[in-house]
Amino acid sequence: MMSKATRDIPPSYEWVPIPLQVISYVFLFLGAVIMLLPFVWMVSTACKPPQELTRIPVTFIPENQVCRANLDGLYDRVPLFNRYLLNSALTTAGRTLGQLVTCSLAAYGFARFKFPGRNILFALCLALLMVPLQAFIIQEFILINDLGWRDTFYALIVPGTFSAFALFLLRQAFLQIPIELEEAAMIDGANPLQILIYITLPLSVPALAAFGVITVQAAWNDFLWPLIVSYSPETRVLPVGLSFLIGQRNTPFNLLMMGSFLGTLPMLILFILLQRYFIEGISMSGVKR
Repeated sequence: MMSKATRDIPPSYEWVPIPLQVISYVFLFLGAVIMLLPFVWMVSTACKPPQELTRIPVTFIPENQVCRANLDGLYDRVPLFNRYLLNSALTTAGRTLGQLVTCSLAAYGFARFKFPGRNILFALCLALLMVPLQAFIIQEFILINDLGWRDTFYALIVPGTFSAFALFLLRQAFLQIPIELEEAAMIDGANPLQILIYITLPLSVPALAAFGVITVQAAWNDFLWPLIVSYSPETRVLPVGLSFLIGQRNTPFNLLMMGSFLGTLPMLILFILLQRYFIEGISMSGVKR
């Protein structure tokens, strides 16, 4: 019979039997290999000459590394590659900042203010997560066309300045902050906007980091919507620009993988820098208040 003190001790990983620990590490290792394999293949292909692309058996380490030659070849085939990178960066920054403003204000309203129909309205916002982009992309394109925004950064940025997932993530994070802190600031004369900017957002850094990683990655990798609304090199983003390397009969996969590798690096660096906050923010969003 365990004593009460023993029952109150939280479970520890060291209590797990060694065979189960070994099995868990094996599954984690296999999962890591499966996740990293496409990235390793991309880097390997980016440094291979054309004659090694279809060689059997497959080799992950190029016999003749031609990384520099493939990089030069990429810029020869896609001379506006840097412009595409800049367009993607501008679009990503605009969407991220727009979602930070709109979703933080909406999330704070749902978390702190009581008004008629609040739960129904929040449920309708979450219902957007179940509706794919293809379901309303035609109506959205007609609206953009009527506004005269085709082939402009307005068309690339404005429709992406709201996200139902970001709303849910930030609302859950705001609910974890003690209401007493905000009440104290309100007594000192702070209005709701000041409370949000100076108290709530600084205390929600993990959730903001998770929001930033998810939003930036989604905006950076977006392909379908930019393909529809932009048709000139001046507004073309990186995924659309790289797609023009795909030919009907011949595709330079080594150049395509080199471009994909260069486009992946910013997201990889961002995730490495914000990994701790990202995991903490995701775990906070699942806590029920």
